Amino acid sequence: MTDTQTAAFEEIAETFEFLDDWEDRYRHVIDMGRAMQPMDDALKVPATKVDGCASQVWIHPVIDGDGPQARFDFTGDSDAMIVRGLIAVLHALYGGRPVAEVAAIDAQAQLARLGLDEHLSSQRSNGLRAMVARIRAIAAEASAPA
Repeated sequence: MTDTQTAAFEEIAETFEFLDDWEDRYRHVIDMGRAMQPMDDALKVPATKVDGCASQVWIHPVIDGDGPQARFDFTGDSDAMIVRGLIAVLHALYGGRPVAEVAAIDAQAQLARLGLDEHLSSQRSNGLRAMVARIRAIAAEASAPA
């Protein structure tokens, strides 16, 4: 495991290598979304809504500590099952990392390992980029000196 990869994300990558058929991979992403803890409806407010997504998407940061070594985490939800699954994939990629490391993670390259770049519609890809941008912005703000 390299310093920009989490064990949870590596597990997803290994599962995707095992699943030859994209339909099986798609189902796996949806199952990951179903397995996520539901986000409290009280957190589904304009401040947590991600702009640029075709479906409704919310990301609520959970930062533990202060400064660059604070731990980054988030809860997220969507009204679309595949997007909930994509949130779960992003959680595996970013959750638990120091906020200062979040920007160093090449999400596009990591997600390309899963083949997501080739199999999502352009609308879903744009939404995924918007979610990554939101996560990076939250982490950058949390790592800035007070």
